[in-house]
Amino acid sequence: MVRALGADHVVDYTRENFTEGDARYDIIIDNVGTHSVSDYRRVMTPQGVLVVVGSLDDGAYLGPVATLVKAKAAGVFGSQRIEVFISTANAADLATLRDLMQRSQLRSTIDRIYPFAEAAQAIAYLETGRARGKVVVDLTK
Repeated sequence: MVRALGADHVVDYTRENFTEGDARYDIIIDNVGTHSVSDYRRVMTPQGVLVVVGSLDDGAYLGPVATLVKAKAAGVFGSQRIEVFISTANAADLATLRDLMQRSQLRSTIDRIYPFAEAAQAIAYLETGRARGKVVVDLTK
């Protein structure tokens, strides 16, 4: 699915530990936080960029934010860049996304649509980790 969306290289972290291989990467986008920053740095090119988006860490005090803070602090050392991405919705960005979608330059992959009355089932499905796209809860149904 991700290749169909345009990715050049895809890693299924449930089947492959790419941080133990010989390949080197210019950019790594970590949406899940399954490896340490040092693991990522080992497989990055000297000028590589790591973008940390999310984390599975549910630490006692800061939860997944702790991973983001540690990643940013680690970026102070060395030639590789480590960036933390935290989105903030605003009207201008949403309008840009809308325009890209209307011109078919941005596609959203929807796995399932649930009526509002089945919102609990939608969340349960998300928690299985098997969703292959967005799960939508339709508030009008």
